[in-house]
Amino acid sequence: MTVTIDPWRITGQSQIDSYVARWAELAVVLVNTLAVERAQGRTRTVPAPLEPALEEWRAHHRPPRAAGQAGPLDAGLLGEAAAGLRPAFGPGPLAGVAELNALLLRQGAVPNLHAEPGRPPVLAFHAPGADRSGAMAADAGTALAMVIGVGQGERLATCQAQGCELVFFDTTRNASRRFCGLACQNRAKAAAYRARKGARRT
Repeated sequence: MTVTIDPWRITGQSQIDSYVARWAELAVVLVNTLAVERAQGRTRTVPAPLEPALEEWRAHHRPPRAAGQAGPLDAGLLGEAAAGLRPAFGPGPLAGVAELNALLLRQGAVPNLHAEPGRPPVLAFHAPGADRSGAMAADAGTALAMVIGVGQGERLATCQAQGCELVFFDTTRNASRRFCGLACQNRAKAAAYRARKGARRT
């Protein structure tokens, strides 16, 4: 999954776009799992189990080893990170800016190259000694900051279906996506149809 961000005119753009998309999707996983109480018309318990969602993300995006340290997750840190990431998916050009800046400062996010013997260097935005949870928070927050910083913040959105607060990273060409998935799109269409039908009867 990639997103083309027009102002970038450099060699290797597709790799950079893929890099940003990977960590932006991690931010989506963290927010939807740890900070969203209403999903697809239902109320749910928060936080939801994180490891299954992370496994699905890893299988799809294949994050580099330097950013996928082993070890237990820090539920408190990740819950705090999810709360800091969530406002970035709100409307408006300044949505989530203050919260993201605070998150990046807390995690000491700074660009650096991680290198392992026999492997090429990997760009990351967490300190080389960061634990698994801190690394995820720093890299996810930086990705959202990069999306917003190049004028593509509208791609960070919240589902518009009633009763759903799931967030998503919109990779459509014209940033026109409105729903988290097909289920909510169908629910919204059915609700609109019922509303039109009711209006005709009155």
